[in-house]
Amino acid sequence: MKLIIGDSLEVKLSEKFTMIYFDPPFNSARDYKLNVNSELGFTDKWNADETYEKFIEKNIDKLYSLLENNGTLFFHISTSCMFIPEKILRKKFKLVEPIFWKKCRSKNNVKNKLGSTIDIIFKCNKISKPKFNLVYQEKNPEYLENSYKNKDDRGNYSLGHLITENTKKGHMYEVKIGPRTFNPQSGWRIKEEDLQILIRENRVHLPKKKDAKLYKKIYLRENPGKLCTDLWDDIHSISQGNEERKYPTAKPVKLLERLIKISTDEGDSVYDPMCGSGTTGEACKNLKRNCVLNDSNEDIIPIVRGRFF
Repeated sequence: MKLIIGDSLEVKLSEKFTMIYFDPPFNSARDYKLNVNSELGFTDKWNADETYEKFIEKNIDKLYSLLENNGTLFFHISTSCMFIPEKILRKKFKLVEPIFWKKCRSKNNVKNKLGSTIDIIFKCNKISKPKFNLVYQEKNPEYLENSYKNKDDRGNYSLGHLITENTKKGHMYEVKIGPRTFNPQSGWRIKEEDLQILIRENRVHLPKKKDAKLYKKIYLRENPGKLCTDLWDDIHSISQGNEERKYPTAKPVKLLERLIKISTDEGDSVYDPMCGSGTTGEACKNLKRNCVLNDSNEDIIPIVRGRFF
């Protein structure tokens, strides 16, 4: 773990990084403080959009040069301020994919506008097939209780579709199980030989009703969780979680851990040019990644050190 204090545009780095997490000021026309009695924070007020655009453009140019060819830059921004950064990112990177982070539940203190519950994290890559790891979201207890109600001698299981939806045509064949014949009009999702294997292994759920559909048994013990999509609604912001806030705009450790898991492997290097309280560093430590943290504010030194010492 390495912490550098100074303007990230002026800091000289010789290494390249597999992942960069960039969480700059949002151009929100606000001042941010940790609390009313604290001076810790920063101002996010700009003279004009052109000034902010040049600031973002200079940073992206430098970060692009520090990113490995197969690496990922994650750019964090609010939905209300996303236009300028997205325009710059799409000029620079081959792939720019938005991740929608639902950071909080509905708000009851908004009177003159829609409540803001979404941040955008742009996933930016130089090439079409960068380093990428499949990540699973945590299992939802309520979902598990409602979905795995069926049970056999192997355990609880849910039902997976075997028959093609009515608007499409699948593999056309009929299957006999005991005295019953199944031949859906829309066809099957899998080939006949694959379905026969499931039948022999007793992994097909036989319905009690005469005209009901066949389903595949998906056992609870085999379910690693839900494959991560581009909508993240299972990680809450610090204001609605249990994590202690150490900086005005700090993000939850779980959020950074997910970004790191998606884009890096153990031993890879991560860079955060505007690290605030050092959340990225803590996430890297937890996941055994190398990390370089950078910030222009000297006040964050004891906060970052407090995470590791």
